[in-house]
Amino acid sequence: MMKRFPFAAIAVILAAFTVACSPTVKVEAPTEPITINLNIKLDAVVRLKIEEKARGDIKANPEIF
Repeated sequence: MMKRFPFAAIAVILAAFTVACSPTVKVEAPTEPITINLNIKLDAVVRLKIEEKARGDIKANPEIF
């Protein structure tokens, strides 16, 4: 005659398999500082201001060119 496992034992075994197979997610801080390069945007702003100034200078002194 075969002995049957109680339902609680089967549930514990299934829970152990489920926990053992679940993926692990690790969140770690970076070892190097994060650098955001804003040189491109600043360069565009500087060029725009220089162009506006140059247009104003040309209008004020058309004999320059």
